[in-house]
Amino acid sequence: MEQPILEVKNLSIDYPISIGTVEAVRDVSFSLKEGESLGFVGESGCGKSTLGLSLLQLLRPPGQIVAGEMYYYGKDLLKMKAEEVRKLRGNNIAMVFQNPLTSLDPLYSIEDQFFETLKEHEPKITREEAAERAGKVLEDLSIDKDRLYEYPHQLSGGMRQRIMIGLGLILDPDLLIADEPTTSLDVIVEAGFIDLLARLKKEYNISLILISHNLGLVAEIADRIAVMYGGKLMEVGNAEDIFARPMHPYTEGLIGCVPNIKMDQEKLVSMPGSPPDLVNPPSGCRFSPRCPKVMDICTEKEPPLKTHKDGRQVACWLHDEAN
Repeated sequence: MEQPILEVKNLSIDYPISIGTVEAVRDVSFSLKEGESLGFVGESGCGKSTLGLSLLQLLRPPGQIVAGEMYYYGKDLLKMKAEEVRKLRGNNIAMVFQNPLTSLDPLYSIEDQFFETLKEHEPKITREEAAERAGKVLEDLSIDKDRLYEYPHQLSGGMRQRIMIGLGLILDPDLLIADEPTTSLDVIVEAGFIDLLARLKKEYNISLILISHNLGLVAEIADRIAVMYGGKLMEVGNAEDIFARPMHPYTEGLIGCVPNIKMDQEKLVSMPGSPPDLVNPPSGCRFSPRCPKVMDICTEKEPPLKTHKDGRQVACWLHDEAN
């Protein structure tokens, strides 16, 4: 059996604060094959970005991994020393952060920032060699290499986002984690960005984790989709299957909330209520207070994430044989 590039088992992440403990991620398990793209979707605050940051041990205090295991090609990421993890970042696993304006240093040119990234992992590289490599990456991203010598404020939002991808790709990683990569882009630029990301995935032969609340973006790129709610996985499966036949009521609600030019306006779904308080999450299923198909057992007992015949994983009592 082919070894996955990434395997996460029963991962839980907490944020201890003055009023209690935020259960940001709870008992999350998934794997990623070489060359595969996996999309994490869900409302803001469901734990998607926290999960992505944890894979590179970039959680900000007081965030902490309290349980679980993470493996990169069988190597235990949580048992690696800080220096080993530092070498892994960028070289093997790279991340594209959601806001390029806060990730790019306004005091340094784009060329400086590429040079700094390369110098960290390849100490003997010269500035000329770094500029040559960065220029080739920019051309792959449809950006004139002369832009290397400009500063972040001189570039458009779409260019800054592509620069962030370039910084992620410059060391030729095996895995790219893209956290809300189209948040600051308008719909026209976003459409081109989706095509670009799909092309780069193929050309650079990378595995991709795409974190987004944009279901349309995920549908275009992801092979599989993982739906998160309240820090937990609700449903995981093939992208086409999930969009055609969602099994979890929350997944149905998410898809129903997306405007579609083919549907009548009155058919647009609105989910009642608000996401759960993760300091005091509801008992049973975390979606039960908002679920249109709630049963008594849903408020009493938390449903496990079960694998069904088609390989789909669903955490819902509706699909339990006893119910």
